[in-house]
Amino acid sequence: MAKEAKQAKHGLPLGIDVGGSGIKGAPVDLSTGAFAAKRMRIDTPMPSTPEAVAAVINQIVDHFEDVRGDSPIGVTIPGVVTHGMVRSAANIDKSWLDFDAEPMLEEVLGHDIVLVNDADAAGVAELYYGAAKGQKGLVVLTTLGTGIGTALIYDGVLIPNSELGHLEIDGFDAESRAASSIKDKEGLSYPVWAERLQRYYSHLEALLWPDLIVVGGGVSKDAEKFLPLLKLKTPIVPATLENKAGIIGAAHLAAHK
Repeated sequence: MAKEAKQAKHGLPLGIDVGGSGIKGAPVDLSTGAFAAKRMRIDTPMPSTPEAVAAVINQIVDHFEDVRGDSPIGVTIPGVVTHGMVRSAANIDKSWLDFDAEPMLEEVLGHDIVLVNDADAAGVAELYYGAAKGQKGLVVLTTLGTGIGTALIYDGVLIPNSELGHLEIDGFDAESRAASSIKDKEGLSYPVWAERLQRYYSHLEALLWPDLIVVGGGVSKDAEKFLPLLKLKTPIVPATLENKAGIIGAAHLAAHK
């Protein structure tokens, strides 16, 4: 009840999801995990420098001007984030590397923000509003896309920046063999690709022994074509929030900072 009262007082939190091709944002009703207004999307600028991306984020925040007050703003980035500094840059300009991004964005927006890794945001969204809702213990979310993003959540607490798509398996970076983009690039059938996923998820399972694995990314809409082929001790299920997860998770993390 107290959380709902706080949300009503400060207005709805805004989530902004920065990707390689688009930057998307929407206010989120945290009581349901649903967008409270139609999502706004703007193409990611080229080059996607911090200054250029900040300008687009500012446009989106302006579009939802009621959040200019005390409403929390969460922003995802496709990279590792430690204490507001971006440490890696997947699918965005390399000028983000080791860039102290959170203070710069706060200055541009005139607003406190929470900057978070995109897979971490998606994992939090699935925990509170999606496929892992109510799950205790260790949840591992993996996003199968251009690479493999991961999020670790234990009893509702995010363990940030896990980067387990880069595990070395059989001498290869795991995502270089098992990402969805590799399936498409090499023209792999679902059964053949599932053999690579089996190797990856078996290794992940043996290291962490999670209580649940959630599989996200665009390919999760075809989950019935490959998840039943995997033989694991851990339950493994498709994500349910699809491309809304980053926005929802960012808003949730910002509101609970």
